[in-house]
Amino acid sequence: MTADPADDTRTRILRAALDLFAEHGYQRTSLRQIGERLRLTKTAILYHFPAKEHLLAALVEPLVADLEALLDSAQTQPGDRARWTVLEGWVDIMLAHRRPLGMLFHDIALIGRGDTYHRLMEIAMRANDLIAGPNAGRRERVLAMQAVGACSDPIVFFIDVPDEVLRADMLDGARRLLAPLPAAAAAGPLADVAPGPLADAAAGPLADAAPGPPTHSVAGTRTDVAAGPHSDATVGSAIPTEAASRRRRPGRPPALGREQVEAARRMHAAGTHSVDAIAAELGVSRATVYRHLTAP
Repeated sequence: MTADPADDTRTRILRAALDLFAEHGYQRTSLRQIGERLRLTKTAILYHFPAKEHLLAALVEPLVADLEALLDSAQTQPGDRARWTVLEGWVDIMLAHRRPLGMLFHDIALIGRGDTYHRLMEIAMRANDLIAGPNAGRRERVLAMQAVGACSDPIVFFIDVPDEVLRADMLDGARRLLAPLPAAAAAGPLADVAPGPLADAAAGPLADAAPGPPTHSVAGTRTDVAAGPHSDATVGSAIPTEAASRRRRPGRPPALGREQVEAARRMHAAGTHSVDAIAAELGVSRATVYRHLTAP
């Protein structure tokens, strides 16, 4: 069967547009340039694509259609299986459309609020529902959205990494994000986390400890705004002086109890939390965590 000449011309226009968008960017590529590359008039281009944004929507269409088909398939499966069908399939689709996705990363918003935009929003909401699971709360839904990002964003930032390597890295990141804590660590003395399929992944064993002073993260390091740079000066004193007690800010313990130390060591040994994450969970400084991790 011979190809329809109209379809063949349309395909050639899309290929040329993709090449030129990759070379010059969507904004700096004109319909005239696309026509010149194909030896077609601008009128001939407009016959198939009435406006330049229609080219962009057509280039995105295979990605959108594949994602919709993936979600339709996953929706028929039970909870955890549906979650991993979505995440693994999502990575595979992103990799299959790696070139147009990377090229269109900065231009996809130009699709506007037409049909393609609404389909993309619907895809994002459906994926979030399937990954978070039934009866999910805010924390589970946040983690689900982060997992989609873990299975999407690296595609456009690690363009030189082979598909199979990047696929393994992205799925490993999603698994780490969604994995529950070890049972012993999750049963810590203050683990009053709201129920939900991903609650243990979102909150550590001491998630409901009394909050400390406001913190900022600077280059990955947790710093206490209210306590100041020497807030751990009294750590290690079995009986702090009255003056030191008055200076200490409420909510941040000066040291870890035995159960907290054991929980910190289990999280660190399991590889589910970094030292920064453990410190944040326990409400102490990184130095305090390091001291207990390295103590005999």
